[in-house]
This record gives sequence, structure tokens and C-alpha cells, in this order.
Amino acid sequence: MIELTPLGHPPLVPSSSLPPHYVPAPPPRGALPAGFALLLMALSVGLLLGGERPPFFQALDDSWARWMDGGRSGTAAGFAYALDRLGGPLGMIFPLGLAGGLCVYGRWRSGLFVFAAAVAANVLVVLPLKSMVDRPRPPHPLVLVNDGSYPSGQVFTAVTLVIVAGVVLFPPRARRWWWLVGALYVAAMMWSRTWLHAQWLSDVVAGALAGGGTCLLLQCAFARLLEREAVLAAENRLWL
Repeated sequence: MIELTPLGHPPLVPSSSLPPHYVPAPPPRGALPAGFALLLMALSVGLLLGGERPPFFQALDDSWARWMDGGRSGTAAGFAYALDRLGGPLGMIFPLGLAGGLCVYGRWRSGLFVFAAAVAANVLVVLPLKSMVDRPRPPHPLVLVNDGSYPSGQVFTAVTLVIVAGVVLFPPRARRWWWLVGALYVAAMMWSRTWLHAQWLSDVVAGALAGGGTCLLLQCAFARLLEREAVLAAENRLWL
């Protein structure tokens, strides 16, 4: 019996021939429908925001914004400001550097996946959603922001960076710990955006949904290339 990949294709090589740690990681089972579902959820919430009446979750957004009214100074504010700088334009340096570093070491397939998921998708997914929804920011943001609050581009970037790094850098055992560290980082970024009144709670949740869905779909799209890279890496033939 031939074991199929998550896309329904037979693997390039028998599973016994795959490298023991299998980096890059294959897509998880059910990645394709899960990716579509997450993106559809983000889109559906955006459509609700475009209606004539406030969406049913606006009261929760308002309550969360009042709870996050912690002021401009203090340890929490300093941490939030630091995350704002990390998630801004500086946040693009990390995925670009990762993609470039992978290409230097002959892992151009992983580098292309990182660039597509963590850089190009920000332009092709986040910006169209922002333009379509055109949601105003919360009143009195504590940092400089542009138009379009929904979805959170900084949270989208954080989620995609965490996922692509986990896929292309870590073997299975270390990857489990990385998911925990990455989840804490994403949660901190979500908190930071609302603490600074840069975005509503639903904006940051939608950014996480869109980032996760995009990465799952692209991991499926790149599955054959990434599997090929894993096999070549095990045979020390990455440049082929």
C-alpha cells in the first residue's frame, strides 16, 4: 500500500528513505481544508464589518479596548512599544534574511517558500483585505498607524514567520518546543496591538487566522519541492 502525501500524491521516495529528522516538515494532515477554512473565517468577519450596522462582536471589541487602557508609560507600555517596532518594517528583515540565508546554503526551495509565505503573502492577502474592509482604527492610538485596521498586518507577519521557521528550521522534537515559543510570541504581539490601541481585538484575531491559513495553503503548494529538498539534504546533494 502506497502512503499518500496530504495533497493525495505519492511521496517522491518511500518513507523509509526520508531523512530521520525530515526538515523541511511536510504539511500536517488536513492542511488544505484547514487553510481554506481559516482564510474563509477571516474573510467572513471582514464582510460583517462592511455592513450598515456594527457587527455583533463590536461590543466585545469596545470592552477589550477599555480594558487595555493602560497608559503610555510603565513596563507593559515599554514592552508593547518594543513589539510594535519589531513587528513594523523591521519585521520584514527577519523573513528576508531567513530566505536569503537558506538560498546561500543551497536550500532555495525553502527560501522560496519563506519568501512567498512571510513576505509576498503580506502584499497579496493583507493589503487587499485592508482595502476591502477599510475599518477605522480605535480612537487615540498610541503609535503612528496608517489607514485600515482590519486585519492586523503585524500579527499576520508574526504568525507566518513563526510557522515558516518551524517548517524549514527545526526537526520534529525541537519543533514542538518552537510552536510553544512561537505561540507566546504571537499572543504577545496580539496583546501589544490592542494595548497600543492600534487595532481592535477582532483585527488581531483575523490577522492570526489569515496568517495561519495562508501558511497552510502555501505549505501544501510547496510540499513536493520541500520534500525533494529534504531528500537531497539527506544525500548531501542540495545544489541539484
